[in-house]
Amino acid sequence: MQRKQFIKASTFTLGSLAFANTKSFAWFFDDPWKIKMLRNDIGIFTEKGGTIGFLLSKKGIVVIDAEFPEQAQHLITELKKRSEKPFHLLINTHHHGDHTSGNIEFKNLVPHVVAHENSKINQQNVAVKNKTEDKQLYPDQTFTDTWKTKVGGEKIKAHYFGAAHTNGDAIIHFENANIAHMGDLVFNRRYAFVDRSAGANIKSWITVLDKALGEFDNETIFIFGHAFNPEKVTGNKEDIKAMQNYLSKLLEYVEGEIKSGKSKEEIIKAKFIPGVTEWQGDGIERGLTAAYEELTEVK
Repeated sequence: MQRKQFIKASTFTLGSLAFANTKSFAWFFDDPWKIKMLRNDIGIFTEKGGTIGFLLSKKGIVVIDAEFPEQAQHLITELKKRSEKPFHLLINTHHHGDHTSGNIEFKNLVPHVVAHENSKINQQNVAVKNKTEDKQLYPDQTFTDTWKTKVGGEKIKAHYFGAAHTNGDAIIHFENANIAHMGDLVFNRRYAFVDRSAGANIKSWITVLDKALGEFDNETIFIFGHAFNPEKVTGNKEDIKAMQNYLSKLLEYVEGEIKSGKSKEEIIKAKFIPGVTEWQGDGIERGLTAAYEELTEVK
């Protein structure tokens, strides 16, 4: 090797080694998933899809949501390293595939899967439509308004406050730890998907968040289904209020545009929503479309 080439190669190697000491380069070699413990042996798992919550109880492991099959297997493997107890329960916040496709990996691992009754119906309908019935593990226990159980020393209660992101969104509350998994009722600072095909309603969504604010206290840690910043999938009541403001401003803006005579096509071309400064990412047109359809539907 010529001296010039050697110096160039050596410089690159030394630079790479120096860079390897930085947090960003270390992340490159890390597993693509992340586990973060919150309180009382309760934590979250993030990789691809909706945020997963879990409880490592002395009686068994409880999991909330399952992302996709590959991610569910990563979760199962990691939790088995942390606990020798069996998987006790799987709970779904709602039916969307990035929360329930991984259910199938829990077949023969958990005795029960729990969800709101509409969530099960939606999951079945989507599976039939997409011909993926053989890839599903459906809830075998459903509820309408509330559901509760006790696992070891932790009390778990599910709440349904009405149609929102879908017509089957449940909030799962670990009462002793005071941690509430909101599912996709909160897209933290990220433009939300409003699934009208599954009974979503933005006006009702705002009311649902009001009920959540009244149900939980200022010490509650909230787990969110999605966030623009992956590090902010947990938060507090201020984040819920911010989500409410986004939804309110969305409806207000679209209603004003309709009254001014603009067409749906013109409205969904908007690049921002007045009064909403923190929401980012792609997908703004999804909310605009849903708001337009909700405001113009025939009663």
